[in-house]
Amino acid sequence: MNMPEAISGADSHVIIKAMSEASHMQNNSSKQSNAPLANYAFIDGQNLYSGVLALGWKLDFTQFRQYLRDTYNISKAFLFIGYMEEQQELYDQLEYQGYTLVFKPTITYKDGLTKGNVDADLVLNAMIEYADYKKAVIVTGDGDFYCLIDYLRQQNKLAQVLIPNERLYSTLFEQIDAGSRKYFTFINRLRKDLEYKPRSRNRNKKTSNTHKSR
Repeated sequence: MNMPEAISGADSHVIIKAMSEASHMQNNSSKQSNAPLANYAFIDGQNLYSGVLALGWKLDFTQFRQYLRDTYNISKAFLFIGYMEEQQELYDQLEYQGYTLVFKPTITYKDGLTKGNVDADLVLNAMIEYADYKKAVIVTGDGDFYCLIDYLRQQNKLAQVLIPNERLYSTLFEQIDAGSRKYFTFINRLRKDLEYKPRSRNRNKKTSNTHKSR
């Protein structure tokens, strides 16, 4: 997974304007249909992965998808990541686990660092899907999403912000809802339930030998 880059100020203004237009579209569409709307999740893949890894553990993406479903009734979970061809098997697994992947081409710099700017894509997709979800869960600790998060809150469209690492997230988030933090959930506090724990080969072998002895 790849490091995101910042959205420029100009991009932010354009996107906010587009979201305002989307809000009007939603009002019009809601008058035409009484069907209940689902909740969607928009996940900053790099920030999620690196945030928990910095604390010394890895996320179980299967358990995380189930958590989103059970806790926030998430019907669609958009996962934004930089695309690398050699990771295709991983992408297939994530799709099988119930994620909708949104890719961004990556750029490899002279120092060997690979980056894929997913910030603008996440905000843009949150706008494109705006009329189709009741509330959104945003998964990130990146301050570049402050405008999106605060806008959704103002429109009563924000369910929760899931911050991967409570030791490492933007101070801009403290301005949301006057710093009440009621919209914040820190993923690192859910480690017990969401940590990836590979099966022990020795345990499987022991179980197999037990069956043979019978």
